Amino acid sequence: MSAQPPGDDLLAAAGDRPAVPGLPAADRCLVMGVINVTPDSFSDGGAFADADSAIKHGRQLLAAGADLIDVGGESTRPGARRVSADEERERVEPVVAALNELGAVVSIDTMRASVAAVALDAGARIVNDVSGGLADPDLPGLVADRRVPYVVMHWRGHSDRMQQQASYDDVVGEVCAELSERVAAVVAAGVDISQVIVDPGIGFAKTAEHNWALLAHLDAIRALGRPVLVGASRKSFLGALLGDDDNARPVADRDDATAAVTALAAAAGAWAVRVHEVRANADAVRVVARWRRALEADK
Repeated sequence: MSAQPPGDDLLAAAGDRPAVPGLPAADRCLVMGVINVTPDSFSDGGAFADADSAIKHGRQLLAAGADLIDVGGESTRPGARRVSADEERERVEPVVAALNELGAVVSIDTMRASVAAVALDAGARIVNDVSGGLADPDLPGLVADRRVPYVVMHWRGHSDRMQQQASYDDVVGEVCAELSERVAAVVAAGVDISQVIVDPGIGFAKTAEHNWALLAHLDAIRALGRPVLVGASRKSFLGALLGDDDNARPVADRDDATAAVTALAAAAGAWAVRVHEVRANADAVRVVARWRRALEADK
């Protein structure tokens, strides 16, 4: 065809999605299902707070099409207080071990080296650190020693004060610069650059406008040269968009909007999306992959 097909710029952006050694490779964006083994997470706090219910939910996420399962034992919602390392370890270890036995590719969502070590011993294959190595200086070294993939998220402080840090002159430029600094720091600590994944930290020290700006410019995050994980699932900026007047859409009613964000992120070349409800998002990434193949056929 002589005319440039619609969406060609998106196709170019998504076509060079980097792979991560040791993790599943796919011709599409991967879907990471979330299990919060906590009583106070913003989305599903308490629903899977015991090991049995968390493991059952993990089975359901796998059956729905999750490529990865992210297990966390400490809430990072705005305003959350930290739990002890012992409590966090006790929450996640049996869940990680059971899901590993089921053949799941398990990610441990923690800011602590001691928790990550226990989870890796139990079979976790990824460390997802929302602090990007800032909360526990021993964590990058542990990741380097274990030679596992490391998710480095943009972070400016713990949950009880992070929204006080939501001040930017240029959110996209500043997030990219700060992420680049963190990537350099963890690589200096011995982490293999090929196993570093970056996350712009949607909702972490960000207003709704900041979140939308980052989603609109995922190309800038991808320009850092590392796979990009996007975690927008059910977050408050979606509730504000969909709500009436001053009443946000309830958390449990934000899954359709989450799937829409997933489709946009996948089209923009995200490596993976982190979501609470898997099936609709697994469908969305497959639709985008098929759409891309149709665009390729027109080139």
